[in-house]
Amino acid sequence: MNQQRPVVRQAIPADHDRENVTVLVPHEFGVAALSQVDRVRTLYYRRDEIPPGADTARILIPDFRPDPGAVALARRLPRLQLVQLLTSGADRWIGQLPEGVLLSTARGAHGAGVAEWVLGALIALYRDFPAFARSRQERRWDTHSTATLFGKRVLIVGAGDLAQALTGVLAPFRAAVTTVASTARPGVHAVDELAALLPHHDVVVLAVPLTDRTRALMDARMLARMGDGAILVNVSRGPVVDTDALVTELVSHRLRAAIDVTDPEPLPPKHPLWGAPGLFLTPHTAGTSSHSTTRAYEVAAAQIQRFLTGRVPENLIGEHTAG
Repeated sequence: MNQQRPVVRQAIPADHDRENVTVLVPHEFGVAALSQVDRVRTLYYRRDEIPPGADTARILIPDFRPDPGAVALARRLPRLQLVQLLTSGADRWIGQLPEGVLLSTARGAHGAGVAEWVLGALIALYRDFPAFARSRQERRWDTHSTATLFGKRVLIVGAGDLAQALTGVLAPFRAAVTTVASTARPGVHAVDELAALLPHHDVVVLAVPLTDRTRALMDARMLARMGDGAILVNVSRGPVVDTDALVTELVSHRLRAAIDVTDPEPLPPKHPLWGAPGLFLTPHTAGTSSHSTTRAYEVAAAQIQRFLTGRVPENLIGEHTAG
């Protein structure tokens, strides 16, 4: 649900430039993971401690967690040519880098892990696991029937690697999956059809980048289009959903939700989402696991290798614009 400007290519090193390239890496695990990449000299750094020699870095890998200091660091590196993210989302970086510095994501690294989170959250809500957990804490033997994920109609908004992975993990449950993207193509509906599709699905999964077009995509009007008892899942960015409108739907017990991202984030202690009924909530951890860290560095290594051999990184992006 975004467009990309033509990629700037001048910063990609020429094939004859064979010097070792300094890469700033925020994890010791990452230092080891990049040790096999030809021509890479890794330099481990911490948020509050930039090591000697950092001014020679041509590639910066920021930490997973949002850190305004990382953007400031990128602006202070005189030889910087590429920022290689460990995340799929790049909204916090777009428009923040000096002219000519390229930006590449870890697209393809986190789909399986986030799909696992979505599956777990849906099973928890449908099988009423939170209620059973409360009963255990209260030492009550509360036997009751539950709903099931089996055979549900699932609408996935976004057609990237997460949509593919989620379609795969839902297959054993014989869920009917519909996918929506910016534009229609075989097997995929256009986002313009979203309002018409919402009433006919039991689950709506948001898996889109945050852009001008997707901000408040699920506002009060769109949430009202969802059927009674439906579940909204947000694993994209908090502002894709109108938080106040979602709270209203949850408090009325008309909708349920599973969200890993919020607006605002972190969620303030007195925010009404904390006590909202029918909510499965985690603190932006859907893509955080030992597997996702390994995969993120595998993707990063592949993108950096392409960059250093004069090829365009496959995950290279430009400015996201509305349209």
